[in-house]
Amino acid sequence: MSRSVRPDRRDSLLALSALSAASMLSLSAYAQAQSHGADWPRHPIRLVVPFAPGGTSEIVARAVAVELSKQLGQSVYVENKPGGAGVTAMTDVAKAVPDGHTVVLGHVGTLAVNPWMLKSQPYDVNRDFSPVTLLAKVPNLFVIHPDLPAKNFREFVDYAKRHPGKLNYGSAGNASAGHLAMEYLKLVAGIRLEHIPYRGTGPQLVDLLAGRIDVASAGMPALAQHIRSAKLRAIAVGTLDRIPALPDVPTVAEMGYAGFETSQWYGLLVPAGTPQAIIHRLQQESAKALRAASVVERFAADNAIAGGGPPSEFAAFIRAEQATWSDIVRRANIRAD
Repeated sequence: MSRSVRPDRRDSLLALSALSAASMLSLSAYAQAQSHGADWPRHPIRLVVPFAPGGTSEIVARAVAVELSKQLGQSVYVENKPGGAGVTAMTDVAKAVPDGHTVVLGHVGTLAVNPWMLKSQPYDVNRDFSPVTLLAKVPNLFVIHPDLPAKNFREFVDYAKRHPGKLNYGSAGNASAGHLAMEYLKLVAGIRLEHIPYRGTGPQLVDLLAGRIDVASAGMPALAQHIRSAKLRAIAVGTLDRIPALPDVPTVAEMGYAGFETSQWYGLLVPAGTPQAIIHRLQQESAKALRAASVVERFAADNAIAGGGPPSEFAAFIRAEQATWSDIVRRANIRAD
């Protein structure tokens, strides 16, 4: 025996069926758009830099942001957000909507050192962020104020050993690349220097140029003009090989500290949960930006080595750096000042 359905109930079922079908089509269309990153970017992209203006991090970020803006048809603007050894900026981005419109410039301090140096962080760098691509590796330079009674690296080390604790060095902040490089050097050379953290490379350079601090380590982009004008004296580079821009400046390794190597590096990350299609497109567009003439020229002038590889490659690089710096943090007893 067949069972009849009341007209009003039949109409309701038909309406519900149509609504379900429409919803499924809508979800399917959304998923397809997400899978291809078709709707990205929909508005300007915020690129957060964890340090104050004037340092290597900002120089790298702005060079790439200019090209990305041209390629994507949306403004990619740099927002400097210093504080807390980079924790302030990373916290901001970790809480952002994971839609590809908020990006952070990660570096050795925030990604490879803070997890071991800081007692706690309001995020997990490996869980709450997705790597996009490595942008650049920049050689660390070691520089001194010209009034310091040392003409080269060996004289500097000798002077520091004869005057333990008398010299001070500045950095762009706790866990900045300069802080780490100097602590690494202190460890291998057996010298004692007092650390003065600043809120960025720019403020640090003001005091270094004025002679209020004695020593620093930073990237070529921030230091080049001051070395050329003899306002600062370059005494060593942190790479294994000498750099073309300063062929007469020795490496730390060749000064008797075999294997010593330290460089600044910068890469893009987005909040965890950002669609893979958007991550893939951002990586591809970043790689294209790194090949732009303006970026190639700027990086060459600063002896920077461009990246641009896939997210998996950047993730593996971060893991390797974490292994290296966790050991150095422990041995040098690096703590947040």
